[in-house]
Amino acid sequence: MARGSLIVILLLLLFFLPADLWAQCSICTRTAQQLGERPAQALNWGIIYLGLTPFLIIGYIGYRWWKDNN
Repeated sequence: MARGSLIVILLLLLFFLPADLWAQCSICTRTAQQLGERPAQALNWGIIYLGLTPFLIIGYIGYRWWKDNN
């Protein structure tokens, strides 16, 4: 139960971090500055979504593999 609580807390912290902390490459940063505030936030979330999706898929597969072997 403690492990599940830790995962939930980490996910909540991830989603509530300020937008200023999201890392971007220099090209994305320059593009975001030219777009304005609202489109720049959408670009940030798009980058996070595209980057996080493979990690979630691989994490799920790894978790299922670990559960099946234990």
